[in-house]
Amino acid sequence: MNPIGIMVDSLRLGVRDGLKKAKELGADGVQIYAVSGEMDPANLSSGARKELKDYIASLGLEISALCGDLGGHGFQDASANAEKIEKSKRILDLAVELGTKVVTTHIGVVPEQTNDPIYETMHRACEELGVYAKSLDAYFAIETGPETAAHLKSFLDSLSTNGVSVNFDPANMVMVTGDDPVQGIITLKDYIVHTHVKDGVRLRQVDPREVYGSLGYKPMSHEQIAEAATSGPYYRELALGEGHVDFARYFQTLRDIGYKGYLTIEREVGEQPEKDIASAIAFIRKYQS
Repeated sequence: MNPIGIMVDSLRLGVRDGLKKAKELGADGVQIYAVSGEMDPANLSSGARKELKDYIASLGLEISALCGDLGGHGFQDASANAEKIEKSKRILDLAVELGTKVVTTHIGVVPEQTNDPIYETMHRACEELGVYAKSLDAYFAIETGPETAAHLKSFLDSLSTNGVSVNFDPANMVMVTGDDPVQGIITLKDYIVHTHVKDGVRLRQVDPREVYGSLGYKPMSHEQIAEAATSGPYYRELALGEGHVDFARYFQTLRDIGYKGYLTIEREVGEQPEKDIASAIAFIRKYQS
């Protein structure tokens, strides 16, 4: 059985209380944002890192991944990339120290044309991060959603290592690109190192750049995405089983490709996150019995 994780930040309790609640809810592991505040690598001394790792272990949990999503325009803006790449490397270092090999992120929408200057800028950034991640035996994992699985695979195939891989989120695909998550697993099977379990529905077609940001568009923020998923005109995030992700086929296809990693619950909307996440764990376990 795949282990079940919880995005600690989805519980909206802070890190320590969120960790305790994740254990109470029956999770095997947790994913934690590590971009600002107490989890910013710059704010964690070596002693604090060891203490946090020991505390998580004392709860009987492990870290499925860190989230290193720096928002904005991802890695599309060459003038901002040096700072973002440096911070991403420090988040990768932190991940390895805390006992996980995965840092998930959004990199921005990958342009269709490989000779687009934005494509070339993103490629250079991901090449550098992929080589660095590989040197740590770790992965910088791009979250699915902003582009089709086929186009993302083409981008990943063009990099020199698999140090940049995939955090597979089926709901993002359903809600934004209209891509089929089951076929997406098959397409991206060589790159999937972490997954999110989330559901949703597409209400009407939307340009992914309106959702995930792009140069010339609003920068991406998770607050805006959550607001759009609650009341926007294009898509809705829904409780597991209420949207258009075919979870019976989805989980079976993950098994078929031999995926052994985490199924991590992310809940970006709703007024009762603890209740929703408890229901999500029960939902997943129905498919594991």
